[in-house]
Amino acid sequence: MDSEEPESTENSQYLLTADDGELLQEILKHNLSHQSGEKRKFRFQDLKYTRQLSTLQNLGTTAPQFHGFFVLFWMGVTLMLFRLAANNWRIYGSIWGKNEIIRLMLDKDVMVLGLTDLLLCWSTGVCLILQRVVLKGYIRWNSLGWLIQNIWQTTYLGVVIWWTYHRDWPWTHTVFIVLHCLAMLMKQHSYAAYNGYLSELYRKRDMLKASLGQTNPRSRGHATSARMGHSSAVDTEINAEITDLEGKVSRQRSSDLQNYSQPHETDQLLSLIATIETGVPLEPNQVMSLRGLLEREIEVLSEGLKGRCSLTNNHYPRNLTIGNICDFMTLPTLVYELEYPRTKKIDWLYVAEKTLATFGIIVVMIAVSQSWIYPVVMDTMRMKEEGMTAQQRLREFPWVLGDLLFPFMMEYLLAFYVIWECVLNAVAEITMFADRGFYSDWWNSVSWDQFARDWNRPVHNFLFRHVYHGSISEYRLSRVSATLVTFLLSACVHELIMLCIFRRLRGYLLILQMSQLPLVALSRTRLMRGRRLLGNIVFWLGIFTGPSLLCSLYLII
Repeated sequence: MDSEEPESTENSQYLLTADDGELLQEILKHNLSHQSGEKRKFRFQDLKYTRQLSTLQNLGTTAPQFHGFFVLFWMGVTLMLFRLAANNWRIYGSIWGKNEIIRLMLDKDVMVLGLTDLLLCWSTGVCLILQRVVLKGYIRWNSLGWLIQNIWQTTYLGVVIWWTYHRDWPWTHTVFIVLHCLAMLMKQHSYAAYNGYLSELYRKRDMLKASLGQTNPRSRGHATSARMGHSSAVDTEINAEITDLEGKVSRQRSSDLQNYSQPHETDQLLSLIATIETGVPLEPNQVMSLRGLLEREIEVLSEGLKGRCSLTNNHYPRNLTIGNICDFMTLPTLVYELEYPRTKKIDWLYVAEKTLATFGIIVVMIAVSQSWIYPVVMDTMRMKEEGMTAQQRLREFPWVLGDLLFPFMMEYLLAFYVIWECVLNAVAEITMFADRGFYSDWWNSVSWDQFARDWNRPVHNFLFRHVYHGSISEYRLSRVSATLVTFLLSACVHELIMLCIFRRLRGYLLILQMSQLPLVALSRTRLMRGRRLLGNIVFWLGIFTGPSLLCSLYLII
């Protein structure tokens, strides 16, 4: 608030005009919108990180009676690998068979892929530069800052997709770099959105501090009744209102930051706002009341700038450092916070276990792809090369779908295990990130919205904060509309991945994902509500047939 300097006249009064009181009016009106006893709610405080193990680790701890099933699973996988290796050795003279999948992964542009990924990570520093520019006051986040950030994010994604096309990378390279690009993109958006919001709080607090400094007691003469055209009776009435408010504000300046609620208090605040708008001068005792309001709001804004920090002093703008953004970019989370729960040390034996498991699972996935998926893909490509019509290929569709059902189901489960249990836990241990809740027991899902929440917690948290809540707070959408927007955005991003892999736009994945919405509605009807077994069967039918159906559609049509 840009308040006028105190009058140098003998009555030493302060005159606040409508322009000078804009920020004060915003503060008062904000106080009017809250109920008594309610804390001031800040954006980006909808999620809370806690110390926790992953679901499978908790299962092993709390239900050791299932340990034998894990042993059986790994014994079965090991025996399967030995059987495949022996069969490949007998037929091809190599345990890998014809090695097509490995050649795809290693024969082309491996060094270029690594350098691209390195540049992908380091270029996220643009977000820090932008936030430092916003902090210096050269631009405002709510005007030009967010526009620059969104232009940068669009350029970032567009360049990566163009580069995959330009280098004509195989699907293995494409999947890795596009998924990593999307992860870095979400991290940048979360970092910029949270810090941009804090920059606005910081700017307002600085303005309030400046106004508070201007209201410091100074030696002044006795007030006179000459009030620049305003009557003494009006000033006396305003003085009584502000004095009454001063007592109520002082009673409500508690740790929980309560707000005004009573109707007559609301009327008094509205009267004070009207006073500011008409430019009525304030007496010294009224200025002291104003100081109380300013001090209270500064306290509230200071709480907002601390976020959820309880163990460190990483408050805004102290967090705008190279070390902080590098730390965030390496953490296995997509949602930015000023502070996360951390472990005290690194268990390198645990890291080694998860690293070995990662490479072991990748070997299994390569073997499954080489033995059961790659031959089917080659057969569909041969159909097109031989000039078979779409109608002829559709006759083969059920057989292709049947051939892919079981290997795709296995790849789906292995992909989940290697990413969410092995890779993310290894990264979390190295970075001492204590919240390992990367997934929940999604295998017990009875509806698709439950699966969406439990399958991939990092992405769900990002969509929940920045898309769902953002749509409601920024664009005033209803909960139903915000849910629709969230599902649509997720479906479009998944379809973009399929476009990069197959180099053609078909919309199959988008349609399948959006079909989850009516299925969610069906799960809430009287027919399905409370029938957990039936809901879980429907869910597993979708999981079992979805990936193979999707791949078959892209291959055949």
